[in-house]
Amino acid sequence: MNTLQFSVLHPGSGASPGSVVFLHGGNVANWMWHPQVEALPDYRVITPDLPGFGARTAERWISLEDAAEGVATLIRAEAHGPVHLVGLSLGGVVALRLLARHPQLVASTIVSGVPAFGVDGVAGALARLQLRWWDYAWFWQLQARAFKLPSDSYGVFVEHGLAMDSTNARLMMTQVFAGGLPSGLGEYPGRLLVLAGSKEPRAVRDALPAVAEAVPNSVAAIVPGMHHVWNIEDTALFNEVVRHWITGSVHPRLDVSRARPD
Repeated sequence: MNTLQFSVLHPGSGASPGSVVFLHGGNVANWMWHPQVEALPDYRVITPDLPGFGARTAERWISLEDAAEGVATLIRAEAHGPVHLVGLSLGGVVALRLLARHPQLVASTIVSGVPAFGVDGVAGALARLQLRWWDYAWFWQLQARAFKLPSDSYGVFVEHGLAMDSTNARLMMTQVFAGGLPSGLGEYPGRLLVLAGSKEPRAVRDALPAVAEAVPNSVAAIVPGMHHVWNIEDTALFNEVVRHWITGSVHPRLDVSRARPD
C-alpha cells in the first residue's frame, strides 16, 4: 500500500523556507496536529499517519524502523530539502530512528515524551492492561481525560481508538517499551531539542540526558506544568516552542537546568 497517499500536505504561503513534518503519538493519528498546522501557515507542513493509525488502520504495524523508512520516503517525495521534524511519544521514537538512518533529510528536530530507557514495572503493567479494554468506548473516554485533552477532542479520540487494531497496538507498544537508542544517532549533524513535561512519568523525564548526549548538537529541557500530550494541553506554548526551535532558539519557558543529570 502506498504510504504517500496517507500523508496530509499543507502547502503554506511559502513565506518561510523549508517544510515541517509532525509525527503523531500512539493511540492517536495525524489529526492531533491540527492546532500546529493552523499556527504555521507560512511553512509547508506534512502530517503523515504512521502504519496502523488514522487513515492507515487497515495496515499492519511492522516495526519502528519500518515506520521511519516510510517517513524518509515521504520526505524525499514531498519536502523541499531537509525538513524540521517534530515527534511526540511514539512519533518521537520514530523520529530518532529516522535521524539515525537518514540524518541528511532533517535540519532540526524536536522530540517529546520519549521513554528511551524503556517502560517497565508498574507503569509498564498498567499500560499493557489497557489492551484488555481496547474495544470499549468508556476506556477511550477515560484516556482522553487522563491525557488532559479538551472536551471537544473526545469524540475523534474515542472514534479513532475503537478503529485501531489491538494486535498492532500490542506490537508497537512492545517495541516502544523495550527502549534503547538506535545506533548511528550520533551521526546526525542537525539540532535536536529533547523535551518532557514536568508532569510526565519519571521514566520519560529521566531519559532526557541520555537522548541529548547521543547527539552532538542537542538541548534537553523540561516543560513546566505539562503532561504527555502537551501540544493540545497548551497549544500556544507548544506552537511557540516549535517556532523558536526551527528558527534557531530555545523558548525561554523551557527549563534546561532540570533536565541535567544529577
